[in-house]
Amino acid sequence: MLSGCGRALPAALRLAVRGWTGGGGGGGGRRRVSTSWSPVGAAFDAKQQRSRLTGQSTGLFGVPELSSPEGFQEAQEKALQETEQLVQKACTTPPGPQTVMIFDQLSDALCRVADLPGSRSTCSEDASKLADFVKIAHPDFAFREAAEEACRNIGTMVEKLNTNIELCQSLKQLLANKEVMDSLDPETRQVAELFMFDFEISGIHLDEEKRKRAVDLNIKILDLCNQFLIGAHLPNKIDKHILPEHIRYNFAVEGNYIQITGLHADCSDDLVREAAYKIFLYPNAEQLHCLEELLTSRNHLAQLVGYNTFAHRALQGTMARTPEKVMQFLETLSDRLFQRTLKDFEMMEGMKMKLNPQNSKLMPWDHPYYSGVLRAERYNIEPSLYCPFFSLGACMEGLNFLFNQLLGISLYAEQTEKGELWCEDVRKLAVVHENEGLLGYIYCDFFQRADKPHQDCHFTIRGGRLREDGEYQLPVVVLMLSLPHSTRSSPTLLTPGMMENLFHEMGHAMHSMLGRTRYQHVTGTRCPTDFAEVPSILMEYFASDYRVVNQFARHYQTGQSLPKSMVSRLCESKKICAAADMQLQVFYAVLDQLYHGEHPLKRSTTEILKETQEKFYGLPYVPNTAWQLRFSHLVGYGAKYYSYLMSRAIASMVWKQCFVKNPFDRAMGERYRREMLAHGGGKEPMLMVQGMLQKSPSVEDFVGALVSDLDQDFETFFMDSE
Repeated sequence: MLSGCGRALPAALRLAVRGWTGGGGGGGGRRRVSTSWSPVGAAFDAKQQRSRLTGQSTGLFGVPELSSPEGFQEAQEKALQETEQLVQKACTTPPGPQTVMIFDQLSDALCRVADLPGSRSTCSEDASKLADFVKIAHPDFAFREAAEEACRNIGTMVEKLNTNIELCQSLKQLLANKEVMDSLDPETRQVAELFMFDFEISGIHLDEEKRKRAVDLNIKILDLCNQFLIGAHLPNKIDKHILPEHIRYNFAVEGNYIQITGLHADCSDDLVREAAYKIFLYPNAEQLHCLEELLTSRNHLAQLVGYNTFAHRALQGTMARTPEKVMQFLETLSDRLFQRTLKDFEMMEGMKMKLNPQNSKLMPWDHPYYSGVLRAERYNIEPSLYCPFFSLGACMEGLNFLFNQLLGISLYAEQTEKGELWCEDVRKLAVVHENEGLLGYIYCDFFQRADKPHQDCHFTIRGGRLREDGEYQLPVVVLMLSLPHSTRSSPTLLTPGMMENLFHEMGHAMHSMLGRTRYQHVTGTRCPTDFAEVPSILMEYFASDYRVVNQFARHYQTGQSLPKSMVSRLCESKKICAAADMQLQVFYAVLDQLYHGEHPLKRSTTEILKETQEKFYGLPYVPNTAWQLRFSHLVGYGAKYYSYLMSRAIASMVWKQCFVKNPFDRAMGERYRREMLAHGGGKEPMLMVQGMLQKSPSVEDFVGALVSDLDQDFETFFMDSE
C-alpha cells in the first residue's frame, strides 16, 4: 500500500512465491526477486486474492474432501477409521518412544478435523482446529452446519478415548518403565506425562459407571458452552416507545421494537450508553440457567475426577498452578492499584461533570467513554489523524521487517488453488526462514463481512510435527480480524488500536510457526493459557516503540513518516486511566475464579457479581443487569481469565530486560526463539520464562511489572536507553 494501490502482483514475484509451495522444513536457498516491489505490501494492496480458477477444487486449506459441505462427513469417517487403527497399534506396541509417537499420531488424526475449546483431551485445549474454525467463520451456512456436526462427533469420540482403559494402560506401562523413561529426551517425557494427565483429569482412574458419567458430563459441558456462547451475543429487544424519541435513531428499529446488539460504549450521549447498558445486560432467564448449569456441571466433573473445584482442575500445568496463587496475584495487584484507580475515577467524574453537570455521577457505562475523552483531550489522540499512516500494506511491511531483523524470517504472498479459500479477500502467506526454508503458512482473514465474528483471534488449523517419514508437517494457522475494506480513494487504513491488534495476532502466528516441536500435541500455542498470551502481548510493546513504528508508518498519499511527536502522544495517552482499565480486568479475573471455585455457590451468580464488582472494581452495580451473561470468555478461559494479566506482566519483563535497548537485537531475538517460542508446550512454562529472564519471577515481580507500566510508557523506555 505504499504505492500502486489495487495492482496485481508482478509476474516475477508470483513465480518466486510459488517456489515455496509444498516445500519441507529443510534448507534450500531463498529465491531472490529482482524488483523493489514489496511482496507483502503488494499482496495486501491487491483488491482480492489471486487464485487459480481452472482445474478441480483442492478443497478448503487444500483438503480434497472439503470441496463441499458433505466432505466433512467423509473427513470425519477417515479420521475415525485412522483412530481405530492407531488405538489398536498403541495397545500392542511395546513401551518405548514409539508409544508416544503413536499417541501423537492419534491426537493429530482427530485434531486435523475438529478440536473443541474448553476441553482437555487428546487434542489439547488451546488449539482450535479446522472444523472449529469453519463452523464460525465460513460464509456458507451449509459448511458451518457440517463443521458443527463434525465437531460434536469427533468431540464425543475424544471423550471416549480419554476414558479408554486399554489405551491408558499402554501409556502407563511406558511411564512405569524407568529404564525406558530415562532413555527418552525431555520433550518426549513431557509429552508422555501430558497425555497421562489428560487421561487422569478425564477420570480414567474411576470405575466404569463413573467413567461413563465423566464422558456424559464432558459432552454436556460442550453443549452448554456452545449454548452460552450463542446466548452471550444475542441482541435484546425492547418496545421502541419505552425509549425517548430523540435517541431511538442510535439503535436498529424493527417495527415497534428496538434491537440492542451491544453497549454503544463510544457514543457521546450519556443516555444512549445508559439505555444500551441496561437493556443489553438485562437478565435472560434461559441464559442464566445455562450459566448455572455450566458452572455446576464443571464442578461435578472436577470433583468426580478428584479435584476440589473446577479451578483446581483447570490450573494444573499452568504457571500459576493453583487458584490460591491466582487469587494472591489478583488481590496483591488490586491492592497496589487501589489509590491509582480512585484517582482515575475522579478524573473521569470530573470530565463527566464538565460535559454533563446535571448527571455527573460516574457509572459503569461511563468508564470506556470518558477515559477515551480524557486521552483525546490531553493528547489529541484522534484516530483519523493516525489512520493515513497505518495502511494495511504498510503495517504488514513493518511486521515483515521486524521478523526479518529479529528472527531471520520473511513473509511471502502465496498464490492459492481453486477452492482453497472460503472468501476471495483472504490472503495466504508463506513464512520462510533465511536458512531453514519454509516454516508454515498463515491465512489472513482480515476483512469485515456479514455473519463473521468481530473478535480478533488466531486458529491453529494444522499443528507442526515430525512425521513418520522424517519430513516435518508444516503448521497452518488462520488470523482473523475485522478490518474495513479498501475504497476507490484509499487502501485499508488501520486505527492505532487495529494496528496493535494486528501485531498481537501475528505474535500468536509466529509462536505457531516457530514452536517446531516433534509432537503436534505441544506445537506452537498448544501450551498453558497463561503462557500462550506472552508472545502476542510482547508484540504490543514492539508496536508502541517509535524505532519500530518509524520503519513502516508512512502516509499512504504523501509518503511522509509518522512524526515522532504523534507516537509519543499515543504512548503517553495509554497511561491515562490505565489503572482503572487494569482494575476492571482484575474484577473480571476474580469473578471468573469465584464462579469456578467452591460449589455450591453461596449466592446467585448475579449477587456474586454485585459483591465482586463493588470490592474489586469500585463503580456501582446497576440493578436488573447481569453482565456475567455476556462474559463469553467464561467458555474458553474458564478459571483462566487471569492469564491476560499474568502474561502481560511477563511480556513487560521480557521487553524491559531484553528488547528495550534495541528492539531489533538479533541475538535477543534468537534467544527469545530458543528459550520461549521453540518449545511450544513441550517444556514447563516457568522454565521457559526462567530461561529468558535468567530468574523465576515471584507474584511480587508480576505485580511490580504491571504497576511500573502505569508509570513509564514505552516511549520513555526508548529515550532512556539512548
